[in-house]
Amino acid sequence: MTQLTTVLVVEDSPLNRKLVETILKPHGYRVISAENGQAGVEAALREQPDLILMDVMMPVMNGYDATRHLKDHRETARIPVVALTASAMPHERDQAMEAGCDGYISKPIDTRAFPGQIQHFLVRDEA
Repeated sequence: MTQLTTVLVVEDSPLNRKLVETILKPHGYRVISAENGQAGVEAALREQPDLILMDVMMPVMNGYDATRHLKDHRETARIPVVALTASAMPHERDQAMEAGCDGYISKPIDTRAFPGQIQHFLVRDEA
């Protein structure tokens, strides 16, 4: 039996979490979610997902701090983290990359391109 690729969505908006799940599940992904950065770090340590989609602006712990925690943990440092943000400002992208993100996808998500973007980050990680 083949194991499904697991994507952890760390996002405070229930609507955005559901949207990502709705887009990715038909493409064969297992989607799990967390509603803030702290819960995301805990879920990543527990579940060891193949990819993490990280909102940057969240309560409790923002996405930048959560990414730093993940990249500092030996158990999660190898997992690609892709920032999801509504801000298209260049400094936001720079801040995400400085925090350790492996990529960046701006919101609103392009629903047609999104599965390919996810695949790109997974393939890049395997190389």
